[in-house]
Amino acid sequence: MAMKPGLHLRQSQHLALTPQLQQSIRLLQLSAQELAQEIEQALNDNPLLECDDPPVGAAMRIAADGAIVGTAAAPAQEVPAGGAEGEGFNGEAEAPAMAGLDWGAARGDRDEDDNGPGAWAATPTSLREHLSLQLAATKASPRDRALVQLLIESLDEQGYLTSSLEELLAICPPGSGVDLDDLATALRLLQSFDPAGVGARNAAECLVLQLDALAAQPTPPYPPAQIANARRIVSDHLPALAAREFPKLARALGIGEEEVLQAQALIRRLNPHPGVGFGSTVIDYVVPDILVTKNRNRWVAQINPDVVPKLRLNPAYAAAVKQERHREGFSQWSSRLQEARWLIRNVQQRFETIQRVAQAIVDRQHAFFTHGAIAMRPLVLREVAEVLELHESTVSRVTSNKYMSTPFGVFELKYFFGSHVATDTGGAASSTAIRALIKQLIGGEDPKDPLSDSRIAELLGEQGFVVARRTVAKYREALKIPAVALRKSP
Repeated sequence: MAMKPGLHLRQSQHLALTPQLQQSIRLLQLSAQELAQEIEQALNDNPLLECDDPPVGAAMRIAADGAIVGTAAAPAQEVPAGGAEGEGFNGEAEAPAMAGLDWGAARGDRDEDDNGPGAWAATPTSLREHLSLQLAATKASPRDRALVQLLIESLDEQGYLTSSLEELLAICPPGSGVDLDDLATALRLLQSFDPAGVGARNAAECLVLQLDALAAQPTPPYPPAQIANARRIVSDHLPALAAREFPKLARALGIGEEEVLQAQALIRRLNPHPGVGFGSTVIDYVVPDILVTKNRNRWVAQINPDVVPKLRLNPAYAAAVKQERHREGFSQWSSRLQEARWLIRNVQQRFETIQRVAQAIVDRQHAFFTHGAIAMRPLVLREVAEVLELHESTVSRVTSNKYMSTPFGVFELKYFFGSHVATDTGGAASSTAIRALIKQLIGGEDPKDPLSDSRIAELLGEQGFVVARRTVAKYREALKIPAVALRKSP
């Protein structure tokens, strides 16, 4: 039997996100740079909105490596950053094989002041420009020059050729008549350029090219036998060298262990990053949203004034809108006026929320600001959310892509949250503090008798921390510290 049509009333509850609330949530999760772009777009779209100063970073920008680039309002200074260290130079696949070679810091770091009217003259030549100038000085045919130029454009920042010759052949015009032999000839020409090792397709080839360049000098700086031994090692036994298996290398090469050590010393003088040191590419900057200072024995979190946009309504336009209340088209301008007010209010609320969350973090991690990472305590989002009567998702949005300048460097707010590790007294310690202890123990070890993961776990146990050997290994790998065999000096 069909039901008769009719009208029925039903009560229900549902959450409706108003445009104002949606904007508030979106602004809260934006980084300082993204907020600047959002405000710049709003200033272009809404003539009722004004901003006194550039929104972000006019007075202070902190580079990812810790260097602050300042203007007249904020002199440049040095700040240790809390970033990651030591990435592999030719992809993660080769990192284990190269970890034990320890070439030290990458070459080509720049300390010069880039400001001033003559800064353009001090800009270093890029790797591609350096190679192109050498190519122009050769007597190669136009066709060969074009192929070498194709290879130059395919190099990565460290000077490695990351594309195979087959892949490069596939992008050549079908009617050009280019084959693999032509590309191989062009590659040999490129690999003869300065710096030695450029155009290599892997670490071993890069080092071989540099050793060949040493051997080709009229008066080689090292004995020919030492260069030859080093070449055989990097060509066929690089993983064994990284693992410091010197007796095994000596037997495989038919030479003495002392000769292996001499070859290792030569290899460590080579440069596995031939492209580093030329013109740098775009630098990623980190703008601290929070500045932490000590005020009467209490650490205080304050919003960095340089990231706060000074938004306001244009008084002339706002007055004109009010006067045109009864004219046609008023509703459109009234809507623009309301949007401007919403943006100003939501931006203000964004910074108030960030400051509240940051202060809650500082209050709970006050020992960190005095003693460093070794004093970090366990902290979860829920703890801060409950204290501030906020939702965990709100705290998560606040701590993403927001940075805090501390006495020990610049850290993302998420850095201050971490899981706990049990202590023998029934308490808990932060995993961040455990990692700091592991780094401290390894930093003070005897290079000839480094600490194993099991021994580190025992030492932590003596200090009251219950940590398994596999947990120590996990934290050590997260810190990018090689295993005990790779840290042992001969």
